[in-house]
Amino acid sequence: MKIALVQMNSQPDRSANLRQAEALMRQAVAGRPDLIVLPEHFDWTGGTPSEKRSAADHVPGGAAYNLVQYFAAQHRVAIHAGSLLEATGTSDRIYNTSVVFDAQGKEIGAYRKIHLFDIVAPDGKIYNESATVRPGNSLLVYEIGGMKLACCICYDLRFSRLFDRLAEENVDAFILPAAFTQQTGRDHWEVLCRARAIEFQAYVIACGQCGHYETAAGERRHMHGHSMVCDPWGKVVAEAGEDVGVLQAELDRDRVEAVRRLIPMAAHRVDVQNLELVYRRER
Repeated sequence: MKIALVQMNSQPDRSANLRQAEALMRQAVAGRPDLIVLPEHFDWTGGTPSEKRSAADHVPGGAAYNLVQYFAAQHRVAIHAGSLLEATGTSDRIYNTSVVFDAQGKEIGAYRKIHLFDIVAPDGKIYNESATVRPGNSLLVYEIGGMKLACCICYDLRFSRLFDRLAEENVDAFILPAAFTQQTGRDHWEVLCRARAIEFQAYVIACGQCGHYETAAGERRHMHGHSMVCDPWGKVVAEAGEDVGVLQAELDRDRVEAVRRLIPMAAHRVDVQNLELVYRRER
């Protein structure tokens, strides 16, 4: 299965972002992929909470949704549309949503980000995703080209129990659109991507944002880039740098099976939730 990861530098400007996404997808289809993956927030990055709420669009029917759907049908390619800002219609918060289309442009399904990025970074920058975004409450696994693919988004990468639940469905790959910060990405991005691949013996397809954007307060925020594909052994088989571009790779279902035969973790896994826990304090 051939895939193409589109690494972008999105800004608080939907029209410019969609032009960038379309141009890069046109570049990607030259390699005849079975699946194109876009990054988190491909349609809108940055701005104030109010601007993000105003920029949130309809699923289905919004400008970003329609662009990707039309492109998929026109070029006969499946697309995992990173994530876009989805209006909820009933709340002052929005969803951070991945939408997946098949090669006829038909929507396969949508996944709304569950774990929201509320942290203070080492340099003191505050990220408060939950001020704008409402968490989703369901998971999505889908099939393309005979491979079973599981959805997650950015900060989800840190929560192994989510991956454990998805792995119960015997998935071949995790698709992770992201916009990792440069600070956390330097130390954690590759480590976490490789760890999830090793833990669950599946490919990790991690498609990120790169470059920087300006907040409404004039604060410059840098994104890590380095989109990558890790195989089920934890080897990085393809990696981008820090610039906008397209990363091509191939997924091999036989590689998944070979790794699982070498180390049969599924047969060895114990349900530790049912084990007695003994805890003793120091006297």
